[in-house]
Amino acid sequence: MDAISYNPSVFFIALGFLLLAVLFSAFRILREYERGVIFMLGRFYQVKGPGLIIVIPLIQQMVRVDLRTVVMDVPTQDVISRDNVSVKVNAVLYFRVIDAQKAIINVEDYLQATSQLAQTTLRSVLGQHELDEMLANREMLNTDIQSILDSRTDGWGIKVSNVEIKHVDLNETMVRAIARQAEAERTRRAKVIHASGEMEASAKLVTAAKTLAKEPNAILLRYLQTLTEIAGEKNSTILFPLPMNLLNGIMDKTLSGEEPMITNAATADDNSNANLGTMADLNDATVDAPSSANESKTD
Repeated sequence: MDAISYNPSVFFIALGFLLLAVLFSAFRILREYERGVIFMLGRFYQVKGPGLIIVIPLIQQMVRVDLRTVVMDVPTQDVISRDNVSVKVNAVLYFRVIDAQKAIINVEDYLQATSQLAQTTLRSVLGQHELDEMLANREMLNTDIQSILDSRTDGWGIKVSNVEIKHVDLNETMVRAIARQAEAERTRRAKVIHASGEMEASAKLVTAAKTLAKEPNAILLRYLQTLTEIAGEKNSTILFPLPMNLLNGIMDKTLSGEEPMITNAATADDNSNANLGTMADLNDATVDAPSSANESKTD
């Protein structure tokens, strides 16, 4: 009986330690980026923090909520675009909790809920656009996805600040098709630029021709300059076009120099014919003279 005798001092010491433990457990410290959602007997009481707060044990419970921006990687999604092209797209999502009460009470797990919503929204939004828009207008797509997610997560106390599409992966067949399309587009631009250059060059050539036509010797000087440039390349054969007006001028000068020679030749022919006629008359006179002499002897 003496061994199990009641000792009041030991009981009070144990009770004191228990009270101190409960008292110390009532004090909680929350960091600057944390908030505590307090429930009293299962019902929402208030949001406390940051700093030192008191949570009554066995009566109140606290749930910590991080208010920092969360960077979430959206898994790769298989998307079929509006022009029936299959692509794989992944993105990154930036969001943070702005209302700790809604983030804890209105949704079971706001991180998982936001991730699933981001995946479905990414597929639905990209499926409404063509492949060219996915590749060229990423800023517009990012803005559309961000606005949709922000409006749908507003009831969860979450603010989606930004969405960025990281990769749009295509299969090899589509990559080759896009390469052929880009090559064709470059060829079309080259042809258009070449045609524009020909049009501008023709206009300049017309202006130059009008300027050269004002002075006949200008075209000859231009031809001589061209010959000088060709001769500097040390070519063995030079094919050089001549204008018809220049040839006509040369022919006119040649013809004008031959006309006096033709006239002199005609005059010489006339003189020779006259001389021949005189010689014939002399011969006739000579023949007639002996015959008349013979006739006189006979008589």
